[in-house]
Formats: sequence, C-alpha cells, structure tokens
Amino acid sequence: MSNFSVGFRSSGPVTILDLNGELDAHTASELEAAIQRCKDDQHVKIVVNGDQLQYISSAGLGVFMAYIEEVREAGGDIKIASLQPKVFNVFDLLGFPMLFDIVDQEAEAVSKFESHPGAQPGNGSES
Repeated sequence: MSNFSVGFRSSGPVTILDLNGELDAHTASELEAAIQRCKDDQHVKIVVNGDQLQYISSAGLGVFMAYIEEVREAGGDIKIASLQPKVFNVFDLLGFPMLFDIVDQEAEAVSKFESHPGAQPGNGSES
C-alpha cells in the first residue's frame, strides 16, 4: 500500500505543502484535500515542496491541474519546488514547466511570491 502525507507550514503569507511518499490514485485525494483546505482558508499562495516525494502518477498530476485555475483566479498560484530528478522528469515530460513555476529550492519559490506576486509562467515568453 502507498504511503503518502502532506504537511502544512507557513512562510509569511505563503503556505508550504510538504509532500512525502508516493502520490498516486490512492493518495491523490489527500493532496486534493490539502489544496482545498488552503483555498477554504483563503491561503492561495501555495508552494509545494517535493523534496520527500518519491513517486507521482497521472492521478497526482491531475490534482495540480484541477486546482491551478481556481487558485490563480483567487489571486494566488501554486509553485513547485525541490523535486527529485525522477519526479521532475514526469512533470517535464508532460509539459508542466510551461504551466507552473518549478524551481530547485523552496526559498526561491517563496521569494517569487514576494517579488512577482502576480507573475505566472508562460506570460510573455510563450513559443
């Protein structure tokens, strides 16, 4: 059975979700509930830290796609940080870097909210 957990932390106005384990069809509802909780609490500046994320399936990726538009419409964004190379490759193969800010370090993701609060990937540089 898959093991997965989501931890919540704050860095100023930014909510950090720490993903741990394997995000698949059986555990995607936990990430969905975490993002919904952020939205319900009006915390729409979200950084997903994937440092401890071992695996992601299409169901896990679908959660990001399901919420990104709603979060952006509420004035926020979902930024992704610290992915392990094999997990980043899954995001990359499916074109997620064109839709999401995906950065190497959590601090960089948090600082993007401070320096460019409304900036979204793809704006002005689409090919």
